[in-house]
Amino acid sequence: MKKIIPLIFLFTLILTVSANAQIDRSRPPEPGPPPVIHIGEYETFTTDNGIRVIVVENRTVPVVSFQITLDIDRILEKDAKGYVSMAGELMRTGTSNRTKQQIDEETDFLGATINTHSRGMFGSSLTRHAESLLDLMSDILLNPTFPQQELERSLRQSKSALSTVRTDASSMVNNVSSVLVYGSDHPYGEITTEETLENITIEKCREYYETYFKPNVAYMVVVGDMDVETAEELIDRFFSGWEPGEVPSHKYETPQPPDGRRVAFANRSGAVQSVISVTYPIQLTPGHPDAISTSVMNSILGGGVFSGRLMQNLREDKGYTYGARSSISTDPLAARFNARTEVRNSVTDSAVTEILYEMERLRNEPVDDETMDLIKNFMTGSFARSLESPQTVANFALNIERYDLPDDYYTTYLERLNNVSVSDVQKMARRYLLPDNAYIVVGGNRNEVAETLEKFSISGDVEFFDPFGNRLVDTGQAVPEGLEATDVIDKYIDAVGGRRNLEKIEDITIEMEASMQGMSIQTVTHQKAPNKYYSSMSMSGNILQEQIFDGEKGVIKMPQGEMNLDDEMIKQMKLQFTMNIELYYEEMGFELELDGIEAINGVSAYKINITGPGNIKRTDHFDVETGFRVQTTVTEQSPMGEITQITTYSDYRTVNGLKFPFRMMQQAGPQSIDMEVTNIKINQGLSDELFSPE
Repeated sequence: MKKIIPLIFLFTLILTVSANAQIDRSRPPEPGPPPVIHIGEYETFTTDNGIRVIVVENRTVPVVSFQITLDIDRILEKDAKGYVSMAGELMRTGTSNRTKQQIDEETDFLGATINTHSRGMFGSSLTRHAESLLDLMSDILLNPTFPQQELERSLRQSKSALSTVRTDASSMVNNVSSVLVYGSDHPYGEITTEETLENITIEKCREYYETYFKPNVAYMVVVGDMDVETAEELIDRFFSGWEPGEVPSHKYETPQPPDGRRVAFANRSGAVQSVISVTYPIQLTPGHPDAISTSVMNSILGGGVFSGRLMQNLREDKGYTYGARSSISTDPLAARFNARTEVRNSVTDSAVTEILYEMERLRNEPVDDETMDLIKNFMTGSFARSLESPQTVANFALNIERYDLPDDYYTTYLERLNNVSVSDVQKMARRYLLPDNAYIVVGGNRNEVAETLEKFSISGDVEFFDPFGNRLVDTGQAVPEGLEATDVIDKYIDAVGGRRNLEKIEDITIEMEASMQGMSIQTVTHQKAPNKYYSSMSMSGNILQEQIFDGEKGVIKMPQGEMNLDDEMIKQMKLQFTMNIELYYEEMGFELELDGIEAINGVSAYKINITGPGNIKRTDHFDVETGFRVQTTVTEQSPMGEITQITTYSDYRTVNGLKFPFRMMQQAGPQSIDMEVTNIKINQGLSDELFSPE
């Protein structure tokens, strides 16, 4: 052995030197052949009532899942937008044999998962519970009752979720983009609003279910620890009673890109950042011959990899954003291109310029080989990793069946990916990147940003939209000549009851119910002239926070402790809690600026910028017609940075001869609170002890 070791070392050294002498390291190695992909097998059969079943057997773990998908056309929901998804959600909330509670309890007992949606359902459990799972699933599918109380609960939750849209620039951009790209007469262009939710009824939900939930348009995908014979027996046993029927089909005009570049803007008052989307419709169906080449092209532009050009340009080079990405979706009805980012106000127009530049660069300049290899290697790895999941095989099988793809579409995917050339990428860029025929949709601060975007529009104009995609028509309404900010405040005072009645208020109590992230919160506020204040926030009888101020000192109490107010906070509260402070703006040293007329929640409103002692700054909007306050915007510094709080007011009602808003929605950062006044009491003789911080 002692003699063999040096010989092995010498032989290795000779091989290494010889290899180094033959390799030209100035040239990258030639790529090898694409790996051979072996995608798991699946079996299919069709039941007597028309269900097309796909079985992907996988015995690695004792789990099985059943996925039902309806192969149906999208429908127009019109003035009841939202009822289709609501119908799918409500299916799981009760059957003629089980209540929602019983369904939940049985599902939990099995350790199973059951979800329903407007185009099918999904269930999963351990294999030994498969029969019990299918018994539950078939009952939900065949015997839903659509309980009225569950609809009302879901509608309340949906309305609460919608309350954030008016103050969330990202949601605004989503809505405006959908309307522009697809059109309001296309299923993808319909927007859910509080008004459309009001039109949703049990009858509409049931009608949708009875019309479209038919076995002859259904696929069932079985994945996991079950063979095809067992699957066939169980599906026949539990779903043979599902009656087939005729299902209507629907056709829509194919959306087209705009003739020239258009700029759309949704105003988010007080926003310090802009959400940008460059988007337009394309025609790219699943399995389209261009799909793989286009995916490579989009990955180079910004399709999810950090090396994407949008990310490198806008984040790494310019420092405009934390992220910038693009996507090209395939869709059997209407596909879409979208490039998206979020940047600070001052660089919004610059960011748009760079997005358009990168789109043009891909159209006009060939991609280098190194970039091509990087992207294709990334996509190869992603595809290979996806094959580790049996569900991927099931989805592939479902796509082949639904979209009539070649049987070898996925087994030859890597070969076709490897064959994508530089010229293919440029050809796809010229075909699908349309920087001159795009919608540039921005959500943000109109006053700071909108004018800088006019140069991108073929018409030179920026089109303005409300948060739900309704175009705001500029009526040319201007502030009447001679009107001043104090006149607007005086009109507000008159609208809510008049100066004399407001001066008579010595104390006031307001009780409210608030909804935040699905939780119900009770709040009570007491005020006593001139500036005493008490508020409490509680949940299920447990006080979460109290804020107490006697006009000179104050405290904030929480379960984890108390916080006394410092001198600066006390100065702020003396002003903030002054009873009907609008009556005293002038004598207290406030400065008011009338800054035009803006559309707020569908009404024309005077914009008043208010600056007061102690660096108080806020913006109020007052309805031009009624005089009521409709919105207040306050931007403050916090440990997390600058936070803008927006409160909207509506549903004014009369109490003791005075008008009060009974509905308020407050947005602060990502948090939204929907508040509804339940009771108002005036001049109850509140004791000073109530406002004592001690």
